[in-house]
Amino acid sequence: MSETTPQTTPFAESKARSLWGDAWRRLRRNRLAMVCLGVIAVYVAVGILDMMPVRMKTAAGVKWAPVIDVVFDKAVGECDKEESYVPPGTGRHLLGADIQGVDVLYKTMKGVRVALILGGVTALISIPLGLLFGMIAGYFGGFIDDVVVYVYSTLACIPGILLLIALMTVMENGLLQLCVALGVTGWVGLCRLIRGETLKLRESDYVLAARALGAGHARIIFVHILPNLFHIVIIVFTLGFSGIIMSEAVLTYLGVGVKAGTISWGMMISQAKMELSRSPSVWWQFAAAAAALFILVLAFNVFGDALRDALDPKLRVGGRTE
Repeated sequence: MSETTPQTTPFAESKARSLWGDAWRRLRRNRLAMVCLGVIAVYVAVGILDMMPVRMKTAAGVKWAPVIDVVFDKAVGECDKEESYVPPGTGRHLLGADIQGVDVLYKTMKGVRVALILGGVTALISIPLGLLFGMIAGYFGGFIDDVVVYVYSTLACIPGILLLIALMTVMENGLLQLCVALGVTGWVGLCRLIRGETLKLRESDYVLAARALGAGHARIIFVHILPNLFHIVIIVFTLGFSGIIMSEAVLTYLGVGVKAGTISWGMMISQAKMELSRSPSVWWQFAAAAAALFILVLAFNVFGDALRDALDPKLRVGGRTE
């Protein structure tokens, strides 16, 4: 007798796929999203290299310096008054030099680290706040829900830029202070989404079954509800990262962002505002910072849209991925 291997139907294979595996398969088919993911990976790699210290030999001896400084041999990044306002493509300055003779490409790559730290630390503050308040408001309802809704509705009525300027004026300029200000004001949108989703999840069958079996509130929230909210968190973080970076550029341009002397894209744009009025105009520092900011923001927005579509269950028809 010949043995026959059981055939699995496409529907069964599709059912076996996890949400994340199915989303990744759909995301890989989007070539533009994969290109944007590659661009983001390049930025992340540059930021990590600027955080990794290595031994560097100098005239004063051996010292530790970031990889970016070693790559530029430090001489390109140091000030040289004789090379101030060097146009792009001149000598060793691929993107030119600023008024102090600092290489613009060096400053642009150093600004990546500030952008990544700003986005990461801000997310560590805003995401837990939005998750916590959104879940407890949606799950418990009643008085707790009224208080949370009142708080985030009040914050949403205040223009975000004015609130950030007020907080930065109180805390003074600095990268950490800017992260705190953006994190404290950036949880409102996530909280609103989490609250609405929790309102639906608390009435789902598995939550009602867990409650009937005697599961406590903490177990239901963190074991049965929280895992079903991760896709919202990822989408909000991806789409909101670009807004955080642009906020730093705007606030630093207004003089209430990072401290003077910190290399960031916002600081480069702020320094370049006077250079643009010169004759002839010195445009290359502004163009380099704006281009680096634009490419990263565009990559995050396009990838975020594709990720949102990939995680959308409405696009799964009959158990198959469209």
